[in-house]
Amino acid sequence: MHPGCCNSDNPHVNRWVAEIAAHCQPNAIHWCDGSLDEKRALTAEAVAGGTLIPLNQKKWPGCYYHRSNPNDVARVEQCTFICTPTEDEAGPTNNWLAPAAMRTKLMGLLAGAMRGRTMYVVPFLMGPPGSPLARVGVELTDSIYVVLSMGIMTRMGRVALEQLGVGEDFTRGIHSMLDVNPERRYIAHFPQENTIISVGSNYGGNVLLGKKCMALRLASHWGRDQGWLAEHMLVLGVESPDGKKTFVAGAFPSACGKTNFAMLRPPARFAGWKVWTVGDDIAWMKPGPDGRLYAINPETGYFGVAPGTNGKSNPNAMECIKRDTIFTNVALTPDGDVWWEGKDGPPPAECLDWRGQRWTPDSKAKAAHPNSRFCAPMSNNPMLATEVHDPAGVPISAIIFGGRRTSTIPLVYQAFNWVHGVYVGATIGSETTAAATGLVGQVRRDPMAMLPFCGYNMGDYFAHWLQMRRHIANPPRIFHVNWFRKDADDEFLWPGYSENMRVLEWIVERCRGRANASEGLLGWVPDAHDFDLEGLDGFDAARLQQAQSTNAEEWRREVLQQDELFMRLYAHLPKEIIFQRELLIARL
Repeated sequence: MHPGCCNSDNPHVNRWVAEIAAHCQPNAIHWCDGSLDEKRALTAEAVAGGTLIPLNQKKWPGCYYHRSNPNDVARVEQCTFICTPTEDEAGPTNNWLAPAAMRTKLMGLLAGAMRGRTMYVVPFLMGPPGSPLARVGVELTDSIYVVLSMGIMTRMGRVALEQLGVGEDFTRGIHSMLDVNPERRYIAHFPQENTIISVGSNYGGNVLLGKKCMALRLASHWGRDQGWLAEHMLVLGVESPDGKKTFVAGAFPSACGKTNFAMLRPPARFAGWKVWTVGDDIAWMKPGPDGRLYAINPETGYFGVAPGTNGKSNPNAMECIKRDTIFTNVALTPDGDVWWEGKDGPPPAECLDWRGQRWTPDSKAKAAHPNSRFCAPMSNNPMLATEVHDPAGVPISAIIFGGRRTSTIPLVYQAFNWVHGVYVGATIGSETTAAATGLVGQVRRDPMAMLPFCGYNMGDYFAHWLQMRRHIANPPRIFHVNWFRKDADDEFLWPGYSENMRVLEWIVERCRGRANASEGLLGWVPDAHDFDLEGLDGFDAARLQQAQSTNAEEWRREVLQQDELFMRLYAHLPKEIIFQRELLIARL
């Protein structure tokens, strides 16, 4: 047995750690306890090794800078695999390889992969201690950056092992950077074995195995089998002036303002209203004894995109990142400050860009990588909901779906019922930008914002959503929003940012039975007099009508475009989805 392999009271954990250590052959093993002293020691070690660069500690107390390999800056869907017994179970929207073949390939790459390195044993808990939904994982990694990031994003260390006790039901995660070679980069999920193996990367979404890998791809499997939902959703609480809180979940594809909405700060018009953040990225939702759907945030931090984050778009996020934050692939100034495109204030006269090269405002390249990140503890959030620690979770009154669409889709509408709402979520689409694909305006379907994260067949996922209705006597109302519609002059019709509170207020009042709506082609819609427009400069009832308009011809094209995904899933597509499509066509 490798020295240092037995440092827990759990024989299953000890045995597995010893087995992987013997295979990967690290020079040393460090068992993480999650203490503050350990964080300080590991941070000092990361600085000494060049993995982290201290920022100006007067400006950014406890904050550090990390620069990743230029070939390793984002999640890699083409290298991400779901390894189920049959390809049909993974479905046509996931990459698949037989479990035995993938395990053989990856264990071959891991043989001796940690020689000369430390293997860190990272026990972590997803969800509040004692929650019926909370899950324990153990990640074995040779990356100190991963350890420090997991310390922010999860309840790491002793708390996880205490929750596990002597049980063997824990997620086994193995990660090695290898030589960070894209040709040997794989993120593989084995749902039947409750195992994740990630090699060849050191980027957050590929290697913080509690995040997308466990909390969505594996957890979606558990939810299907056990009657709950693991979703790529924010959760927020809206507190009205009378002190009543209404909790809302929301699913938005990337570049649609999910974190900004999760941390929304109401405008001056809404004095007395407060928005509390429960979570900005992942929700685990389970029917409660009262027939409502309850959600927990399994994470403890925010792994947010830096570019575009500023005092206007997300003032609460700017508060969150002021201390104890790890910044990755932003720009670094000579005085130990950080900068990114869209940050408040003018750009620096000179800095090092995300590749470590000299940058000035005249440079053609971006200073910060478009996917550069901040990793900040949720405890920094001035509007963190106290309920985030409640093992029972929070009752969800509304689920909001949204995408980035410059035309066709109105500002807001409410689904007629749960089944119709599932259809609405299943047809979410967002328009691509030139920066993303070179094709402007192409609509990519991302049902429930889960297409890259659902760990099984997407058609069966829709069926699971439909079946959940049987277990929720009082289901959340389902809405769709689109902040990005434009007019003929290519200007956004809706002001967005904090003014999204006006849409959120209507949604909350609908849930409380206090707001009117009219029946429209797509669902229930607000009339001009149902919407608070006071104090909106240049935005009146006519502008709202334009933002809310539906064009039947555009929607006929939209329905045809939806078929592209549905045809891929047809063998598993629930008949209710097809029926809802036919009902929409009939209304058109």
